[in-house]
Amino acid sequence: MKFFVATFLGLSSVALAAVPGFDISHYQSSVDFAAAYSSGARFVIIKATEGTTYIDPSFSSHYTGATKAGFIRGGYHFAHPGSSSGATQANYFLAHGGGWSGDGITLPGMLDLEGDCAGLSTSAMVSWIKDFSDTYHSKTGRYPLLYTNPSWWSSCTGGSSAFVSTNPLVLARYSSSAGTPPGGWPYYTIWQFNDAYKYGGDSDTFNGNYASLQKLASG
Repeated sequence: MKFFVATFLGLSSVALAAVPGFDISHYQSSVDFAAAYSSGARFVIIKATEGTTYIDPSFSSHYTGATKAGFIRGGYHFAHPGSSSGATQANYFLAHGGGWSGDGITLPGMLDLEGDCAGLSTSAMVSWIKDFSDTYHSKTGRYPLLYTNPSWWSSCTGGSSAFVSTNPLVLARYSSSAGTPPGGWPYYTIWQFNDAYKYGGDSDTFNGNYASLQKLASG
């Protein structure tokens, strides 16, 4: 996996291509998947779970809609690091839609890291993320995408570079440019650049061409 990430990221660092996509949750009760696909979007990241007690009520319908429209798609888990271990939450995510299969259209799951630091020290937060990531990897053979913003990563992990060689970065930064990625990542894999996607959800862009997006999905 380290070889794959390094190779994939190395290609992306010089790539001029980009692939549009978006992310959604139950807050988007109506998503026009067909129109989004027609406009050029090719991937969707869909909220599946949160903590160990919440399953997004729209996950199943969103996932089915994205699949029928032809998207590469995957699930995401909203982390609650203060409530239970990373392993416990990874297993909950895997049991409720967050798994990965090598069918070429399923992205590795994404761990959503935002909000406060849940009372954890920076070292404890890094350990929590590693626990989630290693558990996910042990069950699927893939490391999860990590979604975060520079402020959160600096405050809650101390700017850790522990995941650069394993976990692709999904960078949240609402701006006209992505800026410098946090944590020593040389660049982002996916950039979420606004929260007003025309057809529902947040606007994302993949850092590479469609063949590279397919490679991320297929492993």
